[in-house]
Amino acid sequence: MVTAAALTSPDAASLTVTTVRTDDAATLIDLVPAEGALSWVRRGEGLVGWGEAARLEVSGPDALAEAAAWWAQYTEDLAVDDALGVPGSGPVLFSSIAFDPTAGTSVFVVPRVTVGRRDGRGWITTIGDADDRDRMAEDPVDDSTAPRLRYADGALDPASWCAAVQIAVQRIGAGELAKVVLARDLLVASDVPLDPRRLLRRLAARFPDCWTFAVDGLLGATPELLLRRTGRELSARVLAGTAPRGAGADDDRLAAALIGSAKDRAEHELAVDSLVRALEPFCTTLTAPAEPQLLTLANVRHLATDVVGTQRSGGTRGRAGLLDLIGAVHPTAAVCGTPTADAAAVIAELEGMDRGRYAGPVGWLDARGNGEFGLALRCAELTGDDGARLFAGCGIVAGSDPAAELAETQAKFAAFQAALEG
Repeated sequence: MVTAAALTSPDAASLTVTTVRTDDAATLIDLVPAEGALSWVRRGEGLVGWGEAARLEVSGPDALAEAAAWWAQYTEDLAVDDALGVPGSGPVLFSSIAFDPTAGTSVFVVPRVTVGRRDGRGWITTIGDADDRDRMAEDPVDDSTAPRLRYADGALDPASWCAAVQIAVQRIGAGELAKVVLARDLLVASDVPLDPRRLLRRLAARFPDCWTFAVDGLLGATPELLLRRTGRELSARVLAGTAPRGAGADDDRLAAALIGSAKDRAEHELAVDSLVRALEPFCTTLTAPAEPQLLTLANVRHLATDVVGTQRSGGTRGRAGLLDLIGAVHPTAAVCGTPTADAAAVIAELEGMDRGRYAGPVGWLDARGNGEFGLALRCAELTGDDGARLFAGCGIVAGSDPAAELAETQAKFAAFQAALEG
């Protein structure tokens, strides 16, 4: 059921889309405004946007199919003048999809202005009479004083969450399922309004190898690429298995322990297998390395596997668009568990909260079907000018220790807390 769909600029001029090259060397993240920031940036390249040419909010069992049809219809009537013709130029749709699209609300936004950079080339796309120079004057970002913050437990306090983990471990030991991802939320209140520009800049600076994203008040820096589509080439980065960072020799010891951990490697294998099984019917070739690599971030390390494939060129599965593919692969074992239905039921029973768009797909899609979607991890949802809700989760498998899993969530919370606290 479509809950809301509106063109914010329904006049004829709104159907004209113009993309021109720009040599402006400004940092993409620095361009976003305080209101309505849209972002998908990694190592200085990607897309940012602002303004709303169109917006869709949708939920229900056919949410992603309805969104795909809406986007196809919207782009069909556009008069596009695109001087570049690269992935991300021309009209672009930013998206933040609910973890459970059937029950939650997914948000799709077409910005009036999009600025992109790819392989060193920059461009600006405007829709209708939007002018990238015609922006409301913005107050400068104030980095001089860190806000005073108050934290509070979310749905479950730490002891209750650990108890939920212990129950999940018992269910896994009894053979009811192989893995379940349990998440926590943490509430934060600030004595001054939280500026999303400040948060995005700090996340991008601290986590350059992550995708710094913002869609409709959900901000974060995700290390996990759910699916990229460029023509018929598909790629993904699967993460599962996490260890904290240390100092000096201790850091090396923690890295060696992670790559050699039977528990973490088993968890990782489940996540990779989940994605591969979901993508195989759509692909003529699909490759996943037998051994994971280490992905090292500022606060944690992950076991990582890059999966690449080529989509079929004919038949129903060959015609599948990126949103169709997202619907087929989400949720993977990396954010839900396995078997999927059993893990989802355990999450609903034990987690005690509505994930909303946390751990759901987030990213962008262009009119040619190219796009990139990550998973909304290491993130927070702004709950007003002076509040936010932070999220962190862990994969629970046989042998998981509740205290260790709690510590892992704290390490993951720290990614966003550092941006908040400065």
